[in-house]
Amino acid sequence: MQKPDFVFEISWEVVNKVGGINTVIVSKAREMVKNYGANYFLIGPYFKKEIVGQFEEINPPEYFAIIFKSLEQKGVKAHFGKWLIEGEPFAILLDFDALMPYTDSIKKELWDFFQVDSLGASIDFNEPVVWGFGVGKFLEELSISMPEKRIIGHFHEWLAGSAILYLKRRSINVATVFTTHATTLGRSLASSNIDFYSNFANINPEQEARTHYVQHKYKVEKGAAQNADIFTTVSQITAIEAEYFLGRKPDLTLPNGIDVEKFPTIEEITKQHSIQRNRMREFLVYYFFPYYTFNINQTLFYFLGARYEFHNKGIDIFIESLARLNKQLKEDGSKKTIVSFIFVPTAVKGINERLVKSREHFHDIKNSFEETNEDIDNTILYSFLTKDGGKVEDLFDESFLRDLRNKMKRLKSSVSDTPLLATHNVLDPNDSILRSFREHGLTNKEENNVKVVFYPIYSSGSDGLLDQEYYESIQGSHFGVFPSFYEPWGYTPLESAGLGVSSVTTDLSGFGRYFKDDVKDKEFPGVYVIDRFKRSDEDVAKDLFDIMYKYANFSRRDRVQNKISAYNLASKADWSIFAKEYFKSHEQAMIKRFKL
Repeated sequence: MQKPDFVFEISWEVVNKVGGINTVIVSKAREMVKNYGANYFLIGPYFKKEIVGQFEEINPPEYFAIIFKSLEQKGVKAHFGKWLIEGEPFAILLDFDALMPYTDSIKKELWDFFQVDSLGASIDFNEPVVWGFGVGKFLEELSISMPEKRIIGHFHEWLAGSAILYLKRRSINVATVFTTHATTLGRSLASSNIDFYSNFANINPEQEARTHYVQHKYKVEKGAAQNADIFTTVSQITAIEAEYFLGRKPDLTLPNGIDVEKFPTIEEITKQHSIQRNRMREFLVYYFFPYYTFNINQTLFYFLGARYEFHNKGIDIFIESLARLNKQLKEDGSKKTIVSFIFVPTAVKGINERLVKSREHFHDIKNSFEETNEDIDNTILYSFLTKDGGKVEDLFDESFLRDLRNKMKRLKSSVSDTPLLATHNVLDPNDSILRSFREHGLTNKEENNVKVVFYPIYSSGSDGLLDQEYYESIQGSHFGVFPSFYEPWGYTPLESAGLGVSSVTTDLSGFGRYFKDDVKDKEFPGVYVIDRFKRSDEDVAKDLFDIMYKYANFSRRDRVQNKISAYNLASKADWSIFAKEYFKSHEQAMIKRFKL
């Protein structure tokens, strides 16, 4: 098959990180450039504040410069340059401010020709729709000026859908591929705890879209799906809902991959796990030890990281299963402690004051040791070289020990009651995660084997607590838990696997469903996949408990075997493999559009 002359990949998240599609595009870019070379371009919105350090504007090719000049006269200013990511793909960012006064006429056209009811829609709908018309104008200009060229437009999500409708309305000769990563209606229903997978026959999509106030986005998405030359989704599970809700069975599935070369080697993983685990252990010392202590060498870190979608991301199931695990470990008389981090951002007001004081007193004690570190090392060396081998008491003089005891008293006096459930002051007094902790008895009492830490901010290397990037927190952990109810793909278990960390997910996630057969019945699968399709929450929670309990009782050798299996599984999702499905979708669009 002859390659297209131009391939344009269009997304609201090009040089504009607002969600998971940005991760898809960024991680895939090098493979796309490798295949299409200088004929591959990304198109996104122009937001001046977002491009700093990410976008290098350069002079466009002459054939684009002429089109850009004509485009500007029609209200769209194009910025051409390179996106400063792996592969450095060309990017065209469209400033659509001058088109915004025409919002109502654009929405009227969408109603007249595609029955998109957007009356009362807010700016989160208006901006992408107007920008999409700007994209359509650019592709129209290009097609008219170069009628002999085979042009591919690959559009992501409803946010780019209006561009497809613009091209369709004007019969522009551009081959179109539309990818929905998650249907608007599916996400809305799942957020309302509606198990639509078991009830498709009784759901009226148009009516439900109105009930959940997403009819405008839903209609753009449906129009794009039905009018694109090739319609695709990212997973088998999303394909099921897309067929029911959007009225068209996807032509292809385009699974999401990772760039394996950017992930550490297995040797580096072992080293990084030790480094990041020790940083997390230090955090535990001032989070829990002012209240009581436990054997930190018998402690495992479980974690869940996601957007705050309590039911969709399976946070509810995770907490329920942790309560079961806590009960069982107590009954066993287990010496194991499971510390479960929930990395889910929400509205907060600073680090909790109790934790701030504990942290300060801990660092004061730590600094005391660091100041005398060299003397202590020498004392240990000289003591053990003597005949009697020396005594531990010889390591410290009395004044140091007295000062240390006083600092320990201050550390203990800075706390009260039981350890905190959240690191920060959560603004919502009825926060679902904190409420669920209490309802399930996960209150961080000393007798509990399972401890919980709600970490309600975006991970960064300088937050004053863990001081870890999200990937570093994953590397320091032992087990990731992602029991999603609604997860079109699910990058978190894949990224965890790439970092050599075992995890559990469900067959309602695209990733879990894709690799379900690969890991089935394996002693050490690396990634566990729970059956959640058309099953009750009660049954899923029991299965999740079984896996978490089994993992808690693994030997270190068993955990290492699982790390290796997880790492090997991630290599099967490399973009060098998955990008071929993108190329296939482009070929099929060319065949259909240009009658090849």
